[in-house]
Amino acid sequence: MTQSRTHNCNQLRIENVGQEVTLAGFYDNMRKVSKNLGFLQLRDFYGITQVVIETEEMMDSLNGINNESTLSVTGVVRERSSKNGKLATGEIEVVPTKIEVLGKCIYNELPFEINRSKEADEATRLKYRYLDLRNPAVKEMIVMRSKIVAELRASMTAHDFLEITTPILTCSSPEGARDYLVPSRNHPGKFYALPQAPQQFKQLLMTSGFDRYFQVAPCFRDEDARADRSPGEFYQLDMEMAFATQEDVFAVIEDVLPPIFAKYGIYKTASKAPFKRIAYTEAMETYGSDKPDLRIDLIVEDATALLSDIGFGPFDGNEVKAVKVTNFKLTRKEIDKLVEAVEVQSGEKTYWFRVDENGEIVGGISKFLQDKKDEVISTLGLNKGDFVGLSAGKHLTALKTAGVLRKFLGASCEGHMDADKYEFCWIVDFPMYEIGEESGELEFCHNPFSMPQGGMDALNNADPLSILAYQYDLVVNGVELSSGAVRNHDPEIMVKAFSIVGLGEDAVKAKFPAMYNAFCYGAPPHAGIAPGVDRMVMLILGQESIREIIPFPMNKTAQDVMMGAPSAVDPKQLQDVHIMIVPEKED
Repeated sequence: MTQSRTHNCNQLRIENVGQEVTLAGFYDNMRKVSKNLGFLQLRDFYGITQVVIETEEMMDSLNGINNESTLSVTGVVRERSSKNGKLATGEIEVVPTKIEVLGKCIYNELPFEINRSKEADEATRLKYRYLDLRNPAVKEMIVMRSKIVAELRASMTAHDFLEITTPILTCSSPEGARDYLVPSRNHPGKFYALPQAPQQFKQLLMTSGFDRYFQVAPCFRDEDARADRSPGEFYQLDMEMAFATQEDVFAVIEDVLPPIFAKYGIYKTASKAPFKRIAYTEAMETYGSDKPDLRIDLIVEDATALLSDIGFGPFDGNEVKAVKVTNFKLTRKEIDKLVEAVEVQSGEKTYWFRVDENGEIVGGISKFLQDKKDEVISTLGLNKGDFVGLSAGKHLTALKTAGVLRKFLGASCEGHMDADKYEFCWIVDFPMYEIGEESGELEFCHNPFSMPQGGMDALNNADPLSILAYQYDLVVNGVELSSGAVRNHDPEIMVKAFSIVGLGEDAVKAKFPAMYNAFCYGAPPHAGIAPGVDRMVMLILGQESIREIIPFPMNKTAQDVMMGAPSAVDPKQLQDVHIMIVPEKED
């Protein structure tokens, strides 16, 4: 405790009756009964204590003091005649002998009522985040984040990992998202970059002889916001293991994460080891997603042979995928709303029909199915009351749309989602290469530093699109927590892997000089992963927006409206770092 108070506002109990105490906190509110009787709620970080004003003089001393001013209250503890079971301090109250204003709130009106700040619009909450955080419900999210991170650190240390910090100012990465660049004052025309992840540094630690590394690492990426992604900066539980395989990484994660999810989560059940493992191709074909929510029991079925020739335009020449739902209860209005939501998220239309109580196919595209009704019912194994959602398009488009449809149907249809648990799985065996959607050329599918399955022999002799990598994703409840991989630690295999996408040995040496050179001095096989801390905490606490669990988040356009960042700077500062702002040309 500080010298200014003897107790906090959540400490006093019935056994403290008769003691003189000093409390300090925020003027939460006052219920005035008369000119010489009032009940003041004093709130601090820990809780609330009731202070009873019983003299006109004491009441007058509080006139003109606005809510949220900070006060010091000295007085005597007594038992409350009307106890409040909702408060930890609800059996006592403090009768003050002295009240001192420590910090005056000069505003008569606040941007929002503190204990209802979550009802305010997000822009206002972010602008006045320091007030928003006074709300106990908002503050508790940050408290829980701190506890979860502390538990993660303790568990990693218990597994013999050494916490090591890596540089914040580093070189620009040629892969991944856009970098945040920092101009150099002493090296004109050159730039540092804030790290998108400590990827190269943690691999260099393994080549340096460290065996198990971790850190709660800040990462910086100039990318757009999503509900589960914070723009600008985020944190991950970064880890790497020397002389390790994929199995070693899985064993650590399966031991570290479930107890923390079960202890702090809104759901008290979390998957136990071993997590289910699903090959990437199987995940796409069965669930329409490489991050499937396994709490949903629905699967994606191929209906191309059955439905591509029914005379329905969107199916002609395309693959058709079906998601069957038994015991379907949604109304037509609810179906229309669900179909619209799927289109918003996937960008593709979906279709449907159902089997009524008479065994007839009705609704949606049913008129195109009447000539082969019996075949449709038999092939899809339909019964009365069943519903079928459909997607169509090229292979991946049809699959991904069906995956979104599966997710919405599982969440909307009773009996098809066991929601109250954390269901983990590993997605494994990702393709090493793919044809880029934008470039149309061969590209790395996931992580260019991953070890190809089959090593040099596969790179020399196999079709690049058939080569799998030792890459894996950790997924929980349909959310990707992390990607990881067994690293390519062999410089010859690394050069060959990059040559397949058109980067020669000289380019590899130029782009990744430290890593390439380090591997030439004998590198241990190593593997790692980096679960996102912000996303993890969001899931554990059951929040829909990641901004709720970040103390001072940016808004959706990567602006800090509280601090006014990004902001213009003084021309002298630009001159110091050899930067000139070129005005945009007007049309």
